[in-house]
Amino acid sequence: MALKVKTAETKVVLVNLLICMVVFYTVYYVVLSVCFAVFKIKMLDGFAPFDFKTNPSWIDPYYLVLVISLEITFFICGLLFALVVEEWVWDYAVTVTIIHIIITSVVMSEFPLMLHWWLALGSGVISMICGGQILAYCLFKDNFIYPILDDF
Repeated sequence: MALKVKTAETKVVLVNLLICMVVFYTVYYVVLSVCFAVFKIKMLDGFAPFDFKTNPSWIDPYYLVLVISLEITFFICGLLFALVVEEWVWDYAVTVTIIHIIITSVVMSEFPLMLHWWLALGSGVISMICGGQILAYCLFKDNFIYPILDDF
């Protein structure tokens, strides 16, 4: 059995993925800038979205900025992804997160093994998927794809 994939469908998926990646990092840097201003941190680090080496401390404003901006970014992006990809938010959310992990590993020259970073990332992905899927369902429920389970 051969796999048949139309070129147009692949192009649409790749364009949507590119749009989601641009949206993700744009939102991330905007939220980081706002958080840096609110917490009155002097210098915005361009590598902040990839920083998993900062020691976790709830009294360290830099660490708080990293965690808060990560969570806000993931939630907002889930809502924005719903507008771009409609009901496929979960798929693009997971893909963008995996690409972010790969970029983080390349930028920081090591694979992230910090438990606090993985917990923040995991909760962010869950909020991205849940928020985005709920918004997509509310906006596009008339053309939402429901699986047919009669054959099971």
